Amino acid sequence: MTESPATEPANGEACHRAKNGLRLERNGLLKSLHRCGEQQQQQPGHHRRHPEEEEEEESEDASHHGCLYSRPFLESFEETPMLVAVLTYMGYGILTIFGYLRDFLRHWKIERCHIAREKEEQRDFVPLYQDFENFYTRNLYMRIRDNWNRPICSVPGAKMDLLERASHDYNWTFEYTGRVVQDVINLGSYNYLGFAENSGLCADSAAEVTMKFGVGVASTRQEIGNLDQHEQMEKLVAKFLGVESAMAFGMGFATNSMNIPALAGKGCLILSDELNHASLVLGARLSGSTIRVFKHNNMQSLEKLLREAIVHGQPRTHRPWKKILIVVEGIYSMEGSIVRLPEVIALKKRYRAYLYLDEAHSIGALGSRGRGVVDYFGLDPCDVDVMMGTFTKSFGAAGGYIAGKKELIEYLRCHSHSAVYATSMSPPVVEQIITSMKCIMGEDGTTIGCDRVRQLAENTVYFRKRLREMGFIIYGNKDSPVVPMMLYMPAKIGAFGREMLKRNIGVVVVGFPATPIIESRARFCISAAHTKDMLDRALGVISEVGDLLQLKYSRHRIQPSLSRPFDDNVYEDIDD
Repeated sequence: MTESPATEPANGEACHRAKNGLRLERNGLLKSLHRCGEQQQQQPGHHRRHPEEEEEEESEDASHHGCLYSRPFLESFEETPMLVAVLTYMGYGILTIFGYLRDFLRHWKIERCHIAREKEEQRDFVPLYQDFENFYTRNLYMRIRDNWNRPICSVPGAKMDLLERASHDYNWTFEYTGRVVQDVINLGSYNYLGFAENSGLCADSAAEVTMKFGVGVASTRQEIGNLDQHEQMEKLVAKFLGVESAMAFGMGFATNSMNIPALAGKGCLILSDELNHASLVLGARLSGSTIRVFKHNNMQSLEKLLREAIVHGQPRTHRPWKKILIVVEGIYSMEGSIVRLPEVIALKKRYRAYLYLDEAHSIGALGSRGRGVVDYFGLDPCDVDVMMGTFTKSFGAAGGYIAGKKELIEYLRCHSHSAVYATSMSPPVVEQIITSMKCIMGEDGTTIGCDRVRQLAENTVYFRKRLREMGFIIYGNKDSPVVPMMLYMPAKIGAFGREMLKRNIGVVVVGFPATPIIESRARFCISAAHTKDMLDRALGVISEVGDLLQLKYSRHRIQPSLSRPFDDNVYEDIDD
């Protein structure tokens, strides 16, 4: 497991082996930024400590000291066991061979093909459906398709109800059985603070606004679709984030894909994290800017690209770039990692670049006040040029926002395609956002919002700790409510999802091409609405299914201690 403390040296020095047997690898931290000063020299009156004690203290100090981080920053990405990697590649190889065999049978009409294809009379046309590009879909994805698109028939809260469905043609089509699977523990929805509910203050306020304004606005903001509710919401968002102004959009995906082209264009350079969301990637491509990708959360890689951009300028002409835009996320939804924002801001200031921060998953879910990753690190919101986030997760609503300086927002009101052409947000959705945000801020006169933020943090730490104690390989930051658990082998993707549902636990499983081919995983999303009993029930089922499918791959299993508080440095080395 790679523990990546915030201030670990990244200058190519030999990596130390900690007492617990974990290798502290280079994490891409910038050498010139990782410390304000060297450690103080040993005082004359102090005795010389044992090397193991010095090594332990060095590991601890690396996490706690430094000028950029005011708190420990620990992320774990345990290396894939060699045997598991080999078996995973073999599994995909076998599936591919049988896929070609089945394609051969379909070509000669020995086996029926359900995939979309051209009619016989259109055979001479340019193909509308790329046959080979659908190879993975028809031969691999279809075998486990029943794990996705499951219809729910209740509020996606801590528990939910599912419509049962069955397939008689190997998942090409489904039919409903009429049975409802009730009280399924929901570990898949982005309901971080539990505001996706049909009762309570938020639901009552949204219902009241629906009776007054209706459901739709039937116009854009620039015409006659600008309600006083929209103005109130945007002022509240700016206050919540601690910035001058904010602007809301009806769709989170479009907030990225339609606003980045308004901020960057030809002659501009976009530096994008390699694991950025598809909406950020699409927005960057639509902008027409030059795009360069840096390694995930790797500050050495980012600084190298910044230096090259400053020194060499644009290709061929070598003119200076019109602007350089760094694009990162707060929490990466597939890795569960948190952006190294203090270092990104330091680099951004040093090289005079702009920073675009996507807080879709982190807003409401991180920070003592629920203000996202900026609050989590105790930074100044003014240091982020463009703050983006969505209302679809922590707020239980829909849409997204862009926040920052007033000049930025006024510019986007005129130049953003999403602002000019899109229909205004629905009034009950706006009211849901206003009410939940006031609840988080404490403006409703209660401590419900603060309690939920604290409960989410406690649930996250507890759930991650227990999974690691069981021996699963868990990715991401210790404070991230997105918890990826590695499955690896393609056959275990479908098996894990089905076995969990049999035991009334709803989970999300993810595989290639959404992840690297050998890094298939289950992704749990923790909520403040989850009680300890729910989490314990889910953890028991996960352990049971993990034993059944042999998913406990970790070679560094934490030993639980009942006699003293949990200690992150207690590990047991497990032989392969």
